[in-house]
Amino acid sequence: MKGNEFIKRLRKLAKERGLFFQLDAARGKGSHVTLYLGDKLTIVRNPKDELKTGTFHGMLKQLGIDPEDI
Repeated sequence: MKGNEFIKRLRKLAKERGLFFQLDAARGKGSHVTLYLGDKLTIVRNPKDELKTGTFHGMLKQLGIDPEDI
């Protein structure tokens, strides 16, 4: 899954659950962006690139989301 697809799915999940969602490119270094979901956050590496499996699961863990939810 690419970073942009991950962001798109989380935006949809946030809307369904009524959670706060925000992307902050200014808070990331280089091509990284900070993603806020509810009261949690994670850093998304270059959104145009493919996410590695471990990175994907690590970001979901930081956000407190089960992989089946997205």
